[in-house]
Amino acid sequence: MATPATSSIPTPTPSSLSNRISTSTDANPVAATTHQVLHSLQHQHQWTSLQIHEIDTKFSIPLISGIPPHRVYTHPDEQLYMVERGLREEDVELDRMFVLPTVQGQAWSLERMAAVFDALPEPAEENEAEAEVEEQTEASEAVDADKAAKLAEYYEYRAKARRTGEWGSKRLLLAVIDKGMGGDGTVVYYVVQEGTVKPRQN
Repeated sequence: MATPATSSIPTPTPSSLSNRISTSTDANPVAATTHQVLHSLQHQHQWTSLQIHEIDTKFSIPLISGIPPHRVYTHPDEQLYMVERGLREEDVELDRMFVLPTVQGQAWSLERMAAVFDALPEPAEENEAEAEVEEQTEASEAVDADKAAKLAEYYEYRAKARRTGEWGSKRLLLAVIDKGMGGDGTVVYYVVQEGTVKPRQN
């Protein structure tokens, strides 16, 4: 009677996500969640300039910031402003967005969410906004004079609208990972805004 041949099964190589989590300086579930969301943003959604930030509050809450490949949200009034001037979303520079990594079923209070919004940067001051307008205008002058003038007007108005809250208040993406029983690790993103949002008019 022949005996079955025993062959050693090679151990699979760890995925890039496993490597990212295992080489992280923080070996805790919050850090693992943060790195999983960062990995999703970088490799599945092509975000660039990604950074992890620790919020300086009584809660230990990490945030991720980065630049998405396209706009994630446009306030209805901003959208109308752009349409009236013949500007498209591709004409406008992309903004850095903040992402809050969480797990499905994680308990959140209004106090913790308020602490997150309080930690987000305030709208740029007047001189910083003017510097941004000049920078954007110089970059767009190669396009054509008419569009460059419209973009300069847009960036100037956008800086004012952000300070006054005319085009909405602070916003971020809430990343929720399905890690529960039978969860497949899917990451779902929701736009969350501070305060109430003006209803869109049809």
